[in-house]
Amino acid sequence: MSQLNGAYYGPAIPPQKSYNRPGRGSGVGCCCGCLFSCLFSLIFKVILTVIIIVAIAVFIFWLIVRPNMVKFHVTDATLTEFNYTNNTLHYDLALNITVRNPNKRLGIYYDFIEANALFHDARFNTQYPDPFYQGHKTTHVLNPVFKGEKVLVLDADQSSELKKENSTGLYEIDVKMYLRVRFKLGAFKTKTLKPKVTCDLRVPFKGTATAFETTKCDWDR
Repeated sequence: MSQLNGAYYGPAIPPQKSYNRPGRGSGVGCCCGCLFSCLFSLIFKVILTVIIIVAIAVFIFWLIVRPNMVKFHVTDATLTEFNYTNNTLHYDLALNITVRNPNKRLGIYYDFIEANALFHDARFNTQYPDPFYQGHKTTHVLNPVFKGEKVLVLDADQSSELKKENSTGLYEIDVKMYLRVRFKLGAFKTKTLKPKVTCDLRVPFKGTATAFETTKCDWDR
């Protein structure tokens, strides 16, 4: 009976092996994610390193050079004419402006200077002093002269201020200078900078009892 059963059913069939296929793109996705993370981390470290190096370089430069602000002063102002008639201003204003470079190692190239004279924000003349180079710890003197006549329409407030100042003989005149400068350290020169210098003046008319007081100007970077 057992022989018949063995012959009928035949030999035993071995069990089939199972194969697990990885999901499509799973390994690639993992690699891409790791690559992106590594790339981002590398870029961040490079940027951080550059910032630290620049900060250290700036700090070392400051320790060596110790840059100080250039100082502008109007030490004298002579006003011999300031007459407004028929919407025309006749004027004659001469200034003495000192420029002090207090730095021990920095020289300064003044490549361009534009000086504007204004009466209560109304510009009446522009002068262009000659360019110059200023060495370490030196003082340079500018002598702009604003002279001529200008058609000038003053508003009500400006006209009122002019009447008051005519009576006192003391005029509020602003001088604004627009500069193009370069700083020099040894053989190295900076790029061109464009600071603005503002001098708020109270100028007595010549012959009055009031004397002009030296006025410090503001350097605006």
